[in-house]
Amino acid sequence: MLTCEQSRVRVLIVDDHELTRFSLSLALRSQEDLEMVGLASNGQEAINMVQQHHPDVVILDLQMPIMDGLSASTHIKALHPEIQILAYSSLEDPQTEVMIQTAQVDAFCKKDTATGELIELVRQLGQQVSRR
Repeated sequence: MLTCEQSRVRVLIVDDHELTRFSLSLALRSQEDLEMVGLASNGQEAINMVQQHHPDVVILDLQMPIMDGLSASTHIKALHPEIQILAYSSLEDPQTEVMIQTAQVDAFCKKDTATGELIELVRQLGQQVSRR
């Protein structure tokens, strides 16, 4: 049977701070068109979870232990170039801007961005995946 049901955007959250992961998870789970597929606390876990859960969008903190977000984004894009990566950071360092411009990320969002704006950005990135 055919349905007109729109597929949900599958999202992986990667941040080394438990409260940030939990808060983002709560915000995303309340959206009918978004599906949380996992939580990771570092870049290495993110790569493993991407392989396991095949998200459409990865919300990726830049500064984490074990493997940072910029390194993880390079690995993820090499394996799955279609996955949209949203760099999510509180960094204000001008050098960060240079790193972000050379990184394998599709969008950047500061951690002080309003929740509604972040959710809308995730939706927009998810639409990029569905157009491919």
